This record gives sequence, structure tokens and C-alpha cells, in this order.
Amino acid sequence: MQQSQKIMTDFQVRKSKKQKETFRGWLCGELEAAGYAPKVEKGFAARNVVAGDPEKAKVIFSAHYDTCAVLPIPNFVTPRNMFFYLCYQMLLVLAIFVAVFLAEAAAVVLMKLAGTEPPLWLHMLLGYALCVFFCWWILDGPANKHTANDNTSGTITLLETALAMPPEDREKVCFVFFDNEEKGLFGSAAFTKAHKKAKKETPNINFDCVSDGDYIQFFPDKRMKKKNPEMLERIEAAFQGQGEKKTEVVRGPGFYPSDNKAFKMGVGVCALKHKRIIGYYMDRIHTSRDTVLEEENIQLLRDGALRLAAAEKISNQGLT
Repeated sequence: MQQSQKIMTDFQVRKSKKQKETFRGWLCGELEAAGYAPKVEKGFAARNVVAGDPEKAKVIFSAHYDTCAVLPIPNFVTPRNMFFYLCYQMLLVLAIFVAVFLAEAAAVVLMKLAGTEPPLWLHMLLGYALCVFFCWWILDGPANKHTANDNTSGTITLLETALAMPPEDREKVCFVFFDNEEKGLFGSAAFTKAHKKAKKETPNINFDCVSDGDYIQFFPDKRMKKKNPEMLERIEAAFQGQGEKKTEVVRGPGFYPSDNKAFKMGVGVCALKHKRIIGYYMDRIHTSRDTVLEEENIQLLRDGALRLAAAEKISNQGLT
């Protein structure tokens, strides 16, 4: 859609307060022109855009619109290989400690060359300051200018679905554009705090990093698997693979760390690649290489969401 093209060209960076405010103004304008009455819900460190009634909706579609800092190495995610994921995260932590050690050592050498012997407390203060700096860089450093997959893809998918949703199906759904997922799921935490019934009972389909990979997978919460298997069957029926694009509801071990975790009935949706040794994986995100937006993925998910909303029944049985 024309709106999606504009996001890619004009709003791909949504990190600063001003950038987010400008994007929210444009987004609300597009939703209003399509017949919605969007509102900006304010919560702790977050501004969520909500279109629809979360108290009456049978399903909540969501995506986070904020974007991340640019990093020298990607956030490599393996949702179905916890061992590899933990090993990679440990290597990242180790890399930070090595960087802190080298930077501190260089500073101490420079001070000694200048004729100053730094005391122990200065060593400790310098190390602490460097750790704080690297943590700040990861969470709130310079903006990544390339966010096609994370999470411009999810934002576009959500908007495309909202704009294409027939008027007769709109009362069944609620669309939520979450803020500050990258800083710690603040947007979804604020939303579920304000809408406790939705948190406990309403199925949530959350699109995050859905455009770079041929394997589109759905990761339901354990409670969703146990309490609402009918919904999982409806998801499988609605979201159908096409050609090289494969869809799967993961019923076995697997996780996806995004805003869906704030819901008891959350389902995280992402696009993955595959290699024989490590299995399904996601790469490039949080780096300047995040430039892949596969339109076929967006269309597949949009059409699946429309089919899900159009279903005669979206069961809420067995949620209490």
C-alpha cells in the first residue's frame, strides 16, 4: 500500500521522542481516514496507539513501532534452539567485558604515561562508567537507520491489516502499536496493566521481525497451548504458506521474546531462516544490514489476519 511505502521512505527511524511523535501523528491520521477512532494511550515510558476496543475484541493484533540502536554485531536469535541462543548471549556479555577491560587498560596506560598513578577507586569508577556506557549504547545508543525487519515489517503488517479490514469485522479486533519494546517491553506492559481482562483472556497475535526469512512461525504462550487449542487451530487454518513461504504454529519447545510475553494468551510471530546445525534463526537485526523487506511475507500475514477476523467464531472458551 502507499502508506507502507511512506513508512519505508519517511518513517523508518522511530527512536527519538520527536520521531515517534511525528510518526504517531501521521499514523493516527491514516487510521482516522480509514474510519477508525485511534487514541494514544500513555503509560510508563510509553505511548501506544490503539485502534479498536480492547475490552470487546476477540483478538488483539499488535506490533512495536519503536526502533533500536545500531550495534556492531547482530542480535542473533534462535527461537527453537535455547542452547545456542544462551551461548550467543553469553558471548555478547563476554565481548562487553573484554571491551571494558581493554578501554580501561588503555586509559590507565595513558595516565601512567602522563606521570599519574591512578588509585584503586579510580580503576573501579572507570570500569563502572564504561559498563554503564556500553549498556546505554545497547538500549539507547545512536539510532539504526535501517529497520526493515525490526520492526518496520511488523508495523507495516499491522497497518496493512487495519486498512484492509472490512467494516463488518472491525468490532472483532483491536490493533495496538506498542512503544518502547526495545527498551524492555514497556509499551505492552503499560497496555496490559490498563487492560487486565485483555491480558488474561484475549488472544494476542504480535508481529515482530516478519520480513526476512521463508519460515514464518507462530510461538504461542504455554497457557494458550493448554487453555485455547481451538485458537491455535484457527491460526493454522487462517495463515497458510505459499510456495517457498512456510507457516507453522510451534506446539513444541520454542520461545519468542517480544510484546506477546505481556499477554497470557500471546502468540509471537516472526520470519526465520534455517541451517542444519543451528536450526531456525534470525540475523541482521540491530545492524545496518537490516534492509530486507519481503513483501510476500507482509501479504501472507495480512491476508491470514483478515481470514482469522472473518471467521464466524473466535472462541474464548476455557480462558478462565
